[in-house]
Formats: sequence, structure tokens, C-alpha cells
Amino acid sequence: MTSGALEAGLDSPLGPLCLVASAGAPVALDWRKTSRRDADPALRVGLAWLAAYFARSPLPAQPSLAPSGPSYCQAVWQVMQQIPYGRTLSYGTVARRLALDPRVVGQACGANPLPLLVPCHRIVGADGLGGYSGAGGVAAKRFLLRHEGALPPDLFA
Repeated sequence: MTSGALEAGLDSPLGPLCLVASAGAPVALDWRKTSRRDADPALRVGLAWLAAYFARSPLPAQPSLAPSGPSYCQAVWQVMQQIPYGRTLSYGTVARRLALDPRVVGQACGANPLPLLVPCHRIVGADGLGGYSGAGGVAAKRFLLRHEGALPPDLFA
């Protein structure tokens, strides 16, 4: 955790999650640990969104996010945030929209510091799921897409 950053944790079906905020906005989601510290307002909003997501409840307004990364990542992350719940886009489709190579889109997905909030799991390969950088890898991606109804139970089993 960086100096001045705050964190708060949440238990999820995928294991513990730790949301990290700095300067009033979430900047990272850590899949490997949890924290029980009192959350500041930015973290409370982010945790409420994550809890609603996993409960399949109506999603509240998403918090303002502040992921840090190069401009090509920022562009890919913006496209990801426009993909509706329960829908997917292929790496190639995102690449064509941004005039990038599909591998660059994959790199941006892997560099995403806020998975779920910036839904990189909704980017899939043309002939398979592709990778996933969150804990649990492709199994977690499969779970998230099925959770959203974007993946039939027997597809990519």
C-alpha cells in the first residue's frame, strides 16, 4: 500500500478482496488479501458496489476511479467500462475501435489495477475466454461471466 492510501476489505465468492483508494478514489483491487479497516467514503462506495455485484442486486452508481497506467491502457480501460453487465467484446473488437494490436489490448487487461470495477473479464478471445489477471485466472473469469449471464454453463467448460 502506498503512503497516504487507504484500504478496506470484502469477502467475495472468489476469496478476499482489498480495495485501495488514494486522493478520494479507488486505485487498485487486490485479490490476495483483505483488510478490515474503517473505510473512507470512496472505499464505502466501492465496497457497496462490489457487494451488490456479487449479490446480483441492482448496482449502485460506480465510484469515480483513478487507475494509474499508460495512455494506451487508459484508452482500453475506458472501453471496458462501457461494456454493459452481461455482455462481452473480443480483444480484436476493442483493438479495432482503438487502432491497437489485440495483444496490446491483452496487455492492458493484464495491467488493469481495478478488475471488476474496470471489467476486464468482459474482454474475451475470438475462440475462447483468453486470460485473466485476477486471482483464480481463467476459472475466475469464467465464474464472473457466468455470474453475469454472459456465458452459458457449458460454453468453455
